[in-house]
Amino acid sequence: MNNSLKGSVPTDREVILGILNNSEDALNKLYKAYYAMVLQFILNNNGDEDDAKDVYQEAIIILYNKIKEGNFELSSKLKTYIYSVCRRIWLKKLNLNSKKAGNITDYEDVFAVEEDVEEHEEKDAAFVKMQSALDHLGEPCKTIIQDFYIHNLSMQDICEKFGYTNTDNAKTQKYKCLQRLKKIFFQP
Repeated sequence: MNNSLKGSVPTDREVILGILNNSEDALNKLYKAYYAMVLQFILNNNGDEDDAKDVYQEAIIILYNKIKEGNFELSSKLKTYIYSVCRRIWLKKLNLNSKKAGNITDYEDVFAVEEDVEEHEEKDAAFVKMQSALDHLGEPCKTIIQDFYIHNLSMQDICEKFGYTNTDNAKTQKYKCLQRLKKIFFQP
């Protein structure tokens, strides 16, 4: 195995664990991993190499602080997260300098991504709340809901797995579980 190729782009998990463990190596790898992508974006949108370095540095600091705070939930690939943060930072910088901002090539695109990120964060919060609601649901409901909606098992499969006499009984149980889940999820 060629070691020079191995580990050139760290996995998301390696980066997060590395930062939590104060690994300089993980930070260095992270710096190298996605800089070219950000540089390309900045150069395409009225920026230069210095701008790209500044924006990338800022994005890495944001990521670093979020991970260190201990409440960082990665809902997308780290690459996508960094790209989105860099786009947001660059848009703000362009807005401060309106002469440049007038010429941005994918202005609409950037707004769309910013909205996407916010929407993503809202969905993330809902997902965390749903996971918590599922945990409070208890068994067999938690597994039935996950099997049906996440693992796409058929009612027949669920019926056999839990030993229900027929699929109607399994459907009734799933319905009851859903009602309980809704109550937990929507309680203030």
